[in-house]
Amino acid sequence: MTDKKDEGAALPEGWLAVDALDIEAQGVARRPDGKVVFIDGALPTELVSATVTRRKNNWEQAQLTAIHRESSQRVRPRCPHFGLHEGACGGCKMQHLHPGAQVAVKQRVLEDNLWHLGKVRPETVLRPIEGPAWNYRWRARFSVRHVRKKGTVLVGFHERKSRYVADIRECHVVPKAVSDLLLPLRALVGSMDAIETCPQIELACGDDVIALVLRHLEPLSAGDLAKLRAFAREHAGVQWWLQPKGPDTVHLLDEGGPELAYALPEFGIRMPFRPTDFTQVNPHVNQVLVGRALRLLDVQRQDRVIDWFCGLGNFTLPLATRAREVLGIEGSETLVARSRENLAGNARRCALAPTSFVARNLFEMTPQLLTSDGVADKWLVDPPREGAFSLAKALADLYQQPELAAGWTPPHRIVYVSCNPATLARDAGLLVHQGGYRCTAAGVVNMFPHTAHVESIAVFEKSGS
Repeated sequence: MTDKKDEGAALPEGWLAVDALDIEAQGVARRPDGKVVFIDGALPTELVSATVTRRKNNWEQAQLTAIHRESSQRVRPRCPHFGLHEGACGGCKMQHLHPGAQVAVKQRVLEDNLWHLGKVRPETVLRPIEGPAWNYRWRARFSVRHVRKKGTVLVGFHERKSRYVADIRECHVVPKAVSDLLLPLRALVGSMDAIETCPQIELACGDDVIALVLRHLEPLSAGDLAKLRAFAREHAGVQWWLQPKGPDTVHLLDEGGPELAYALPEFGIRMPFRPTDFTQVNPHVNQVLVGRALRLLDVQRQDRVIDWFCGLGNFTLPLATRAREVLGIEGSETLVARSRENLAGNARRCALAPTSFVARNLFEMTPQLLTSDGVADKWLVDPPREGAFSLAKALADLYQQPELAAGWTPPHRIVYVSCNPATLARDAGLLVHQGGYRCTAAGVVNMFPHTAHVESIAVFEKSGS
């Protein structure tokens, strides 16, 4: 049998053996001298040729030019706009890799980050959370450009590694009804007085609504407003929102119509939201994720639970159907006010435990602030990409200096939902090596199929519990 070292030495000049995929979905190979080459478009186990586009002392960036031995996991991309060619859409990076293999790559990324950055190995690797591979993306931000030279308006994502908008006519990751709107939207903007001053259309789908947020740099004319209304009448479910300045200026073009909301049927919860609010991109996976998180947390009727980085209450309100008491903590007063509205609306529909929301800067936590929130049996932590370092550090400080706790006791179980494996690994290292916890389980959540984005979930148990 020929091992990888022998295979590399025996390759024809210029060929490269790809043995891994990095977090940016680039194939990783090594030259005979050990120099790493990142190859856009290449997959593990392939033998390829590539053209170098960037050179550094220890690594090179390259573009795939030929495949001499193809991976068994390479598939034909479904979208005609995917590829390495000039003008290709940059919205997805992994359509050429079988969806099952994508998940395996993400699992490896998670495990490698946990070990190399946090020196943590989970006791159990959880089965990946998966959902539909296509038409899953209910949130997106489309760029809009009037291209005078082509005599057309483009609506879509940027080209790969470019500031230009890709000329796409269909998109297979957004709902079919939204993909079907791409060409009509181009025609609409092309007919408007504001053809030069509408740089963006943000998409936010609810269970019954396709919300389109039009960013406009100048006030819209009466004729343009009439055209938006006619478009909404012609295309079922479309609801126009206008954004003249920052996100806080977003407002409905016309009041009335269905409410923008999504449901969590397992818990009897309905979550109204504004199109610029943070909600999960993939509602199918979100439903599974919330259920899995609560089962991993093992919430009991006698438990008090804190939901850190609670947002609009995506986890808080389901927790309130299971626990004795729930506290949701978020950094934004605006989000806290919206969470309270969602709490009131759901309390009219189903029985909820006493639940409260408070606003606090969660990136400046201290042991004193942590203990002021009282004792909780369990925590749900769902931070942004920056992670929850300040929170984990305060918890570790209380473990290292028990005199600061003054009767306070730490949660005996934490479920951490992450959208960045690097910051999860950093925080896991703190909890395990300085906070007295074990990482009992971890696994990936395939929230964004065909992209290199890695979401994950991890469980921490207090040592000795």
